Amino acid sequence: MYNTNVITKYKLHHLLFWLVLFGLWYYFRYQDYSSRGLAAKITLLKVADLALMVYITNYVLIPRFLYKKKYVSFALAFVVFVFASSIGKMWLEGQIMHSPQTFAIFDRFKVRFYDNVIPHFLLVSTGAAFKLLVDYARVQRRLGEMAKEKAEAELNFLKSQINPHFLFNSLNSVYFLIEKGNTQARQALHKFSDMLRYQLYECNDDKIPIEKEISYIQDYVDLQKLRRETHDEVQFTCSQAVKGFSIEPLLLMPFVENSFKHLSHFSSGKKNLVKINADKLNGEFHFSVTNTIEYSSTRDPVGGIGLKNVKRRLELLYDGKHKLEINEGGELFKVDLKISV
Repeated sequence: MYNTNVITKYKLHHLLFWLVLFGLWYYFRYQDYSSRGLAAKITLLKVADLALMVYITNYVLIPRFLYKKKYVSFALAFVVFVFASSIGKMWLEGQIMHSPQTFAIFDRFKVRFYDNVIPHFLLVSTGAAFKLLVDYARVQRRLGEMAKEKAEAELNFLKSQINPHFLFNSLNSVYFLIEKGNTQARQALHKFSDMLRYQLYECNDDKIPIEKEISYIQDYVDLQKLRRETHDEVQFTCSQAVKGFSIEPLLLMPFVENSFKHLSHFSSGKKNLVKINADKLNGEFHFSVTNTIEYSSTRDPVGGIGLKNVKRRLELLYDGKHKLEINEGGELFKVDLKISV
């Protein structure tokens, strides 16, 4: 890690690239000159000139003009700069070889332009394209990190809204048992303590075993059963196949809590029903909640902040890996969730 940081900090990989380019350029062209010393000087001049053009284009022209959407200014500056640098390089090359007239730009202009200016345009454009690709990848990576941070912050916010809501509901359940038998009160308090422990100490992880989530739901349902009327029917069925995978903490509870919150209050002779089912088949977790509701034009809409939050969490955590259906028909409200696990 230290070596990598040093290389990045001092741009040693840039130096290595130009050294390799110098070596390859010299190896393939040294025979074109009268001596190896002269070949080394000319090669050094060409590599240095190319490096200068690439760095000025990438670190001056692109940030100052292209990234500020001054496209015409960038194009003009780029053309003038490359053309002027090519002329300067040819002049220096003529001085080194003691033959200034041989490399005069206006002597055999087409040949000079084809052999010197056009290659410079192509090489510097290639360097600029590489710079743009690197910057684009860096921006995309940063956007991805920002999106992840935003999603995590949003999930933490959603959890902070949900957790106290469940705690208060559980406290209300215990409240209704105060005047009942001590056995029921002890059982209720024991289940409540398990729920409290789960929320405070186990829900801080990104994922938790499904078995713990199911146990938490079971405790919640048992508490609700203690305060139900005789004509209320509460069913919770969990298949033995529901095990061996993890899930987002408290992801399922809003559906269960919502079913009890909006449960119907039919008169005697008509049952109020809450039916919860959990199953796993072919790598897919299936969770459904059905409850009866009373039709009324004045009643509050079924759902609220709980369902909105869980929908958003599903979109963030299981994008493309879940299917949620919510149906309300007649006297039944049904939630059907499938998650690939």
